[in-house]
Amino acid sequence: MALPKIDPTSTVAWKKLQEHFQSINGIHMEDLFAQDAERANKMTIQWEDFYVDYSKNRITEETLNLLLELAQETKLKKAIESYFSGEAINETENRAVLHTALRAKEDTNISVDGKNIIPKISEVKNKIENFTNQIVNGSKKGFSGKAFTDVVNIGIGGSDLGPSMVVSSLEFYKNHLKSHFVSNIDGDHVNEVIKKLDPETTLFIVVSKTFSTQETLTNAETIKSWFLQSAKAEDISKHFVAVSTNIEKAREFGINENNIFPIWNWVGGRFSLWSAVGLSISLTIGYRNFSKLLLGANKMDSHFKTAAFEKNMPVVLALISIWYNNFFKTETEAIIPYSQYLNRFSTYLQQSIMESNGKSIDRNGNTINYQTGSVVWGQPGTNSQHAFFQLMHQGTKLIPADFIGFAESLHENKEHQDKLISNFIAQTEALLKGKSKEDVLKELKEQKLSAEEINKLLPYKVFEGNKPTNTIFIKKLTPESLGKLISLYEHKIFVQGIIWNIFSFDQFGVELGKKLAGNILKDIKNNTFNNHDVSTLNLLHYYKNLT
Repeated sequence: MALPKIDPTSTVAWKKLQEHFQSINGIHMEDLFAQDAERANKMTIQWEDFYVDYSKNRITEETLNLLLELAQETKLKKAIESYFSGEAINETENRAVLHTALRAKEDTNISVDGKNIIPKISEVKNKIENFTNQIVNGSKKGFSGKAFTDVVNIGIGGSDLGPSMVVSSLEFYKNHLKSHFVSNIDGDHVNEVIKKLDPETTLFIVVSKTFSTQETLTNAETIKSWFLQSAKAEDISKHFVAVSTNIEKAREFGINENNIFPIWNWVGGRFSLWSAVGLSISLTIGYRNFSKLLLGANKMDSHFKTAAFEKNMPVVLALISIWYNNFFKTETEAIIPYSQYLNRFSTYLQQSIMESNGKSIDRNGNTINYQTGSVVWGQPGTNSQHAFFQLMHQGTKLIPADFIGFAESLHENKEHQDKLISNFIAQTEALLKGKSKEDVLKELKEQKLSAEEINKLLPYKVFEGNKPTNTIFIKKLTPESLGKLISLYEHKIFVQGIIWNIFSFDQFGVELGKKLAGNILKDIKNNTFNNHDVSTLNLLHYYKNLT
């Protein structure tokens, strides 16, 4: 069965929300807290080691009820059932969307084309586990008989961003293997990685579903040429493995068929870290921790499937995001993790969110006349407080933000952690309250400034506040809690896509530039430029004149 195809703007709930927005647009959140002493308790969701406080939002109980009505009218519950069941909900590519199956329990039955896919998934997991253990314990060695010390993941997009983000986030749990990631086709990038490596002790993972991605194959060939300066052709099979569906191409490259890990067409690239694409994760944190990552994601899957919408973390966060995007007309969302370990988390979410929901055609094939995907950005606190927070506090744009924090420090430094969490909580309070003219005036008078100086400085020091935030408070950063967190945002993406009536799981928008790049590369090699606009021709001639 297909996904529902309901224009959200045609629903009764949407029209009610438009009217409701007009009535509460000017309300300050502090007034809402003053009117309801239980607001903070009512607008929180606690589940396992996660605590979500969404009370610091420009919403009332009526807002939330209307948003829940919108979810009902757009048939979100039915869509969730289709999502998990294996139906081909990626209709434009005629595929199921089953990254959730990769972390499902082994006794689950999920069918694609009439066959239960769980046994095949388990088979690949066993292969990942065995391979990981052999590399980590040193029983599988390189061509010179030495144990491996380094792992290089060669991929781009979802074949890079997911694994590199998780490896960075779980650095505390890493074993002795050093991990590296090569993604950009920029030759300087790959050469900077190569110069740190010993060909005798380095394992390379080529991650490409089709084994034809230009960036990945170019980097893989460059690395192979470098490797063959020290080794023989037959040694490639000991140092290179592949994650791909194209066994023939991987074998032609020199990779042993036993070292080719499969991936399925029902796994989208930006949701693929749970599959063999996550081999670099398993190798660098160990398979036991990799399996905990999968377990955490599976637990969030269960929460998303079973929790009532009003207590469902992905649903509530998605609805609040829609409220700002479509009614306040905000265009961006900031994601601020208060952990340096999560320094790549916002970058990872940029792809998964913006590639998924950056669509302007609805599921009926019609051009959309309302906003869909948000621009996502951010970096860790407290660094970001000394960077873009000025814009959030006193700029002209309304920027909803998710604050993500962990109560426990992994290195158990209580002094640092107390200061980190005090900033984490204080920033959401500051964004809520702002700083009134009266408070600023009192402060300036206490500084013994003259009346003239006070009048001059006063307007610059006022903060209007009323800036919305969600707080996601997690007990501790572990493989399991990270799995839950990633899964939470995956399901938020899904909910938004369903309500916006778009297909979240294709990405045709990334393909046009790739095709044109191929045409331009031919022109550069042949030194014949044609069929381009005037600006592009000027740039090509400029490049050729310099080189």
